[in-house]
Amino acid sequence: MNLNSVLIGSEDPKPLVDYYTKLFGAPSGSEGGYTWWQLGTGGFTVSEHSGVKGKSAHPGRVIWNIETTDVKGDFEKLKAAGAKVVQEPYAPDTGDAPEAPEMSVATFADPDDNYFQLVSPM
Repeated sequence: MNLNSVLIGSEDPKPLVDYYTKLFGAPSGSEGGYTWWQLGTGGFTVSEHSGVKGKSAHPGRVIWNIETTDVKGDFEKLKAAGAKVVQEPYAPDTGDAPEAPEMSVATFADPDDNYFQLVSPM
């Protein structure tokens, strides 16, 4: 198996397409009501979805991650492009795993209050 993408459904996808275009540049493609961006080996798609109404009532329920070796630098780029910051870069508690590499995470929200994060490689 190979997880290759995330689909973000919205009652009104245009504000999401505009938002993600500001952050990640022109979409990789758009067809039949679907607009997508390729980020490394994976990607994400925005589309209208009849089962979705309004903003996310529970934005932390599903969070999609973008891996980067420069969380702080990419955080600043996304913030400057207009990303809505939920949590500035921080080092998560790795519990009882002292061998775990130092991690950094930053959390953002889109116009529908869906969360996504920049994360250090795991």
